[in-house]
Amino acid sequence: MKKTLSLGLAVLMTASALTACSTDGKVADKATPQSSAANGKKEPTKFSILYPTTVNTGYHTTVPDLNKDKWILKLEELTNTDMNVKVMEDSKFGLMFASNEIPDVVGSIGGPGSKSMSGSVENGVFMPLDELLKQNAPNLMKLIPKAAWDSVSYNGKIYGVPEFLSNPSRRSTYIRTDLLEKTGLQAPKTVDEFLNVLRAFKKLGVENPYQMRENFKYADVILGAFDVLPYKDQFELVNGQVVPKFFDVENVQKALTTYKTMYDEGLIPKEFATISSTDFTKSIEAGKAGIWSQNASGLPGYRTKAQQAVPGSKVDIIASPKGPEGKGGYFYYAPVIRTFYINKNVKPETAANIIKMFEWMISPEAETFFTFGIEGDTYTKDSSGKINYKFPTTKEQTDEEGFRSGTMWAVHDSTYNKPRLLLNEDGKATLKAFDEVLTKEGLPGIGFYPDLSSFAKFPDLAAPQPDVGPKLIIDHMIKMIYGKEPISDWPKVIEEYKSKGGNEIIKEATERWNNKQGAIMLDNK
Repeated sequence: MKKTLSLGLAVLMTASALTACSTDGKVADKATPQSSAANGKKEPTKFSILYPTTVNTGYHTTVPDLNKDKWILKLEELTNTDMNVKVMEDSKFGLMFASNEIPDVVGSIGGPGSKSMSGSVENGVFMPLDELLKQNAPNLMKLIPKAAWDSVSYNGKIYGVPEFLSNPSRRSTYIRTDLLEKTGLQAPKTVDEFLNVLRAFKKLGVENPYQMRENFKYADVILGAFDVLPYKDQFELVNGQVVPKFFDVENVQKALTTYKTMYDEGLIPKEFATISSTDFTKSIEAGKAGIWSQNASGLPGYRTKAQQAVPGSKVDIIASPKGPEGKGGYFYYAPVIRTFYINKNVKPETAANIIKMFEWMISPEAETFFTFGIEGDTYTKDSSGKINYKFPTTKEQTDEEGFRSGTMWAVHDSTYNKPRLLLNEDGKATLKAFDEVLTKEGLPGIGFYPDLSSFAKFPDLAAPQPDVGPKLIIDHMIKMIYGKEPISDWPKVIEEYKSKGGNEIIKEATERWNNKQGAIMLDNK
C-alpha cells in the first residue's frame, strides 16, 4: 500500500507531471560515458544534483557559488560531468517537492521511507534503477550489502544508490588503560568483571567510573550485555510475533538490577538521568571518566583530548562485557547513511552516466581524491608513492575536508576511511578496533523501513531516535534504577505498553515481517 504523499506534492502530482531540473532548467540532451581522464573530446554529462545535510552550517555555506568551488570543479574533471550542485537541509525537502523544482539527482538522509522524502518514491517521482545498475555498476552491485539494497528498495525494485556501511557495528567500549593498569586488573570480559573494574576505579578516586548520559544514549552497555536494547531496530521474533526486545522480562530485570547496583555504589553519576550530551563529553575530555561508550571512529580524538587533560593517560577500545548468554556490544546501525535517487524524467543516457559516476566513486582514484584532495595542493607524494597529507589545523580547514570527504562523496563504504587512518598510529589503532573488536560483537535485530505507521500513532511507544528507547519504557527504567519503582514490576510495564498501543505496533510489525514489507534483519552479514 502506498504511503501518503505530502499535501503539496500530492496536489502537484494530480495537477501535472513532475519535471527534472537540470543546470539549464531542462533535461540534458547529451549523455556521454564517464571518463576519469576527461580530455575535452567528449561532451560532459550535464545534470543537477542535491546533496542533503542536517545542519545549516559548514563549508558549503561559506562558498558564494558551489559550482565554481575547486572541489566541485575537480570532481567534474575526474568524472567528465557538468553538475549544478546544491546542498539543502533535509528538513526543507517538503518545500522542494511542493515547488516542483526537483533536481535530476536527489540525495536524502537514510532510505526511501524517511520523512524528508515525503512519500515521493512510493508515488513515482524517481525511477527504478535495477537495470541501470546491472548494466553500468557491476562493482557497486557486488560491494553493497544486501541489507543496504533492501533498505533502498520499494515493491521489489531498487530506487536509490546508497552510501552504505559494510560493518554496521559502530559503537564500542572505551577504557582509560592507564587507570586499569593502576588497578592491576585485566580488561573486563563479563558483567561481573566490569563491575569489579568500576569499583577499583572508584577506589582510585575516579569521579565517574562509568560515564552515563540521559536516556541511556551512549550509556547502554549493560542493556547490550543482556540483549534488551529498547530501540526501533531491536525487535525480534518470539513465538510467531515480532516484539521489542524489552519484552524479555528476565533479562531486563537483570540489566536494571546491574544498573541499580552501579547507582547505589556510586559507580555512575547520581544525576545520570539528566546528563546532557555536552556534559557527557566534557566529563570524558576532562579525564573524569574511567569507562564510556562511544563510536569507535572517535578514538584518535579521545586519545588527544585525554593527553591534554591528563598527561600520561591512555585510551583504548576493549571488547564490551558479555552477559550470561555470551552476548554483548551495541545495536547495529541501519546499513544506509544516505541514498541518491534519479528523477524519473531524466533521459536514459544521462541516467546511465550518473550511475557510472557512482560506480567510479568506489575506485582507488576516487578514494584518493575524496580522502586527500588534489596533489600539490592538499597532499604530495614521495618517490615511493607514499602520500604526505596536510591534515587540517583550523575549524575552516576541517569543515572543508568534511565537505570533500563527506558531503561530496555520495556513494561509498562509510564504515571508516582506511587510507586516512593508516597515516598515523591512532588511526591504525582505530582500524584494529574495528577489525578485531567490533566485528565480533553487536546485537542483530529487526527494523522497519519505512517506519511502522503505528509509531506515529503512539509516539510515547516509539523510539524518537535510532538509539533512544520509547519514552514510556525509558521512564520506567529510570524510576526502577532510582528505586522509585520495584524492578519486579517489569511485567506490568509490558502490559501497560500493550494496552496503550503496543498491541497494534506488534500486530503491524508481525504482518510487515511475514509479508516481507520493509522489514529487515539488521546484522553484520
